[in-house]
Amino acid sequence: MKDPQNLSMLFMQDSQDTSEFQELQEFHPKKFSDYLGQKELKEKLALYTQAALMRKEPLDHMLLFGPPGLGKTTLAQIMAHIMSVSIKICNGPMLERTGDIVALLSSLEPKDILFIDEIHRMRICVEEVLYNAMEHFNIDIIIGQGAGAKSVNLPISQFTLIGATTKVGMISAPLRSRFGIIERLDFYLDSDLQEIILQNASFFKINLDSQAALKIAKASRATPRIAKKILKRVRDFAQVKNIKNIDEETVEQALNFLSIDKYGLTHLDHEILRVIIQSFNGGPVGLETIAAIVGEDKDTIEDVYEPYLMRCGYIERTPRGRQINYKKLKELEKHNKYI
Repeated sequence: MKDPQNLSMLFMQDSQDTSEFQELQEFHPKKFSDYLGQKELKEKLALYTQAALMRKEPLDHMLLFGPPGLGKTTLAQIMAHIMSVSIKICNGPMLERTGDIVALLSSLEPKDILFIDEIHRMRICVEEVLYNAMEHFNIDIIIGQGAGAKSVNLPISQFTLIGATTKVGMISAPLRSRFGIIERLDFYLDSDLQEIILQNASFFKINLDSQAALKIAKASRATPRIAKKILKRVRDFAQVKNIKNIDEETVEQALNFLSIDKYGLTHLDHEILRVIIQSFNGGPVGLETIAAIVGEDKDTIEDVYEPYLMRCGYIERTPRGRQINYKKLKELEKHNKYI
């Protein structure tokens, strides 16, 4: 039996090992120079951050919007690191009651950053608490119930709210008007994704050549999060197949194994296109009908799969439903193994 005094040391060592293991799971840039892509946006955010540091003030409230997986959370973490302040990260739908947001706001230190992802999905009652907090740095709380209830104004530290959303149009006008900085993240170029993949490959100690990285980039739907996921799966494939140096051929084999084509289309993307072409002569067809046939949730198709298919020009939205872009039909028939 182990010495009880050594058990605590063992648990401390286990904790440290776990922490180190978690740190190796993902590469997280800590400065703008390590964050690849979004050049114009980086320059703006670096200027805003530097100006706030020079004035010794918190950053202005900021709204970052764009498709998922482009790095909105990472940018917020970089700004917090440069400002040498803490950042609290939460999700809009998780803030169900006014007490939840009040507890968060009252725990913030001066200049801290509160990052709310999917801010468009917050409840109205929670959103209304933010109005005074963002403008006047105080919150109103109700103490007591019934006739004896009274409102108390509680001052809070000057903080920065960074909201992130994929649907900026769903944010109410009163909330949107309180953000002093509103910036959009664009999809990434293949060359930027190639650099990101090589950066992560170096971090994970993966032997990956530049052309292999470019092939992964082209299959990553212009999104860094997807690029990193594919890189990890290519690493798994190469490790099991005992391939030490990953080249274009290895990446192609791995992508075929993952059912991802060179354009980044997955099996379900192909299934959606196949249904529209074969079952409905190219459309138009309603989204609910497509969802019922392919066996996927309508919202998932609309939010996850459809935007990329539209961006590639494969499908179009019409008042009567979705239809194939006939200019792309020959390309689909040539390259799409599911059609």
